[in-house]
Amino acid sequence: MVAMRGSPVSRRAVQRFRKLGSVKIKILLGFCILFTLILLVFRASTSLPWQQHYSLVDQSDVHRKGYTLLINTWKRNDLLKKSISHYAECHGLDSIHIVWSEPSSPSESLIHYLEHVVQRNSKNGRQIELKFDINAEDSLNNRFKEIKDLKTDVVFSIDDDVIFPCSSVELAFNVWQSAPDTMVGFVPRMHWLDQSRGNQEYYVYGGWWSVWWMGTYSMVLSKAAFFHEKYLAMYTNEFPASLRDYVAQNRNCEDIAMSFLVANATAAAPIWVKGKIFEIGSIGISSLGGHRKKRTECVNRFVATFGKMPLVSTSMKVVDSRNTWFW
Repeated sequence: MVAMRGSPVSRRAVQRFRKLGSVKIKILLGFCILFTLILLVFRASTSLPWQQHYSLVDQSDVHRKGYTLLINTWKRNDLLKKSISHYAECHGLDSIHIVWSEPSSPSESLIHYLEHVVQRNSKNGRQIELKFDINAEDSLNNRFKEIKDLKTDVVFSIDDDVIFPCSSVELAFNVWQSAPDTMVGFVPRMHWLDQSRGNQEYYVYGGWWSVWWMGTYSMVLSKAAFFHEKYLAMYTNEFPASLRDYVAQNRNCEDIAMSFLVANATAAAPIWVKGKIFEIGSIGISSLGGHRKKRTECVNRFVATFGKMPLVSTSMKVVDSRNTWFW
C-alpha cells in the first residue's frame, strides 16, 4: 500500500527523519567541542617546554640552571652600557663576563655604572655576578679564552652592538638545554662546495641572503649564540695554534673557528632560533668590501688544517609558536 500525503505513516516518517537529523547535529556539535578542547590542551602542552624553567622550576634552582653572558666589547662604552642594562633584566641570567682587550683598564665610572645596573636587577634572591676579563693583548681569540671560575655550564656569547628581546634569549636558552652539546644561536650562515672548480675541493662562505635563498645553514655566529663552556677550554687548549694565529693576524673569522670546533666535536648541525635583532651600533665589519672573500678564505684554510669539512648543513629553524596564530 502506498502512503498518501498527509497520512499517519508519512507524518511518522517525517518525525523520525527530523529526530534523526537533530541527533546528528548534536553529535556533530559534540565532536566540534571535543576537537576544540583537544586543540587547546595540545597548544598548552606544547608551550610548556619553553616555559618550564621559568614558571615550573623552583626559584632556588635558577642560579644552578642559569647562563653566563659573555660579551665582547671594544672602545664602545655607550653600547656596552645599553647591552648590559638590557640583558641584566633577562630572567635566566646568572653572571656577566666582559671580554676587555683595550690598552687601558676600564674606568671607575664605567665599573660603578655597570655594578649599579646589575645590583638594580639582582632582586628576589637573585645575585648577578659581574666580572671584567682583562686581556694584555688585543686579539679576537680573547673572546673564547678559557674561564676557570664560571658559575654556569653555558655561555651566551654576544657582541656589544646587538640586542635581542629577553623572551627570545630565554627561548634559545631552553632550546640549548635540550641539546647542550651543540651551538644554538640567532645569526645563521652557510657554506657550499664550489662545483665550478671541478675536482678541486673549494668551499664558498654564504651570508644571510644565501641562507634566505637556499633555505639551509651550517653555522650560527658567536655574535649571538649559546654553547657549553667546555668549548672555551677546547678553543684555548686544543684548537690548532696555527688557526688561532691566523684569526689574530687577519682579525676575522673567530666565529667560524668556533663553529668548526663544535661541529668537529659533535658531528652535528647547529640550531637556529628565529628572533628579532636590534643593531644599536654603527655599520660592522661585514659591510666592508671583500668581506665574503675573506670569510671564504677562512673556511678553506680551516678545512685544509682539519683535513675535512666538519660543518653539517640543516634546514631546521626554531620559531616561538606562542606568538603566532598558525604553525
